[in-house]
Amino acid sequence: MAWLYLIVAGLLEIGWPVGLKMSQQADSRWLGIAIVVAFMVASGLMLWLAQKDIPMGTSYAVWTGIGAAGTFLVGILFYGDAATFGRTAGVLLIISGVITLKISH
Repeated sequence: MAWLYLIVAGLLEIGWPVGLKMSQQADSRWLGIAIVVAFMVASGLMLWLAQKDIPMGTSYAVWTGIGAAGTFLVGILFYGDAATFGRTAGVLLIISGVITLKISH
């Protein structure tokens, strides 16, 4: 169950950078800020639950890895971020690290 909490925490981690992006527009500033706060609290709660059974270093690395890779993907799909070779290779290295942490746990 702890790994499920951690995956959910990582997916929720994607929400707050999206909220920050939304808050840069005047017409969605307050909605964006509300999204940031809601996703940070929810993500933190899920991480807290996961850390009851998963070591802190492993859980934090997986949490940030899922968040970073997911935010990268959302940026490409919805915000026109560049999908260069170097950026994609970097995200693949992050994903490889997360998989390695899961296997070695």
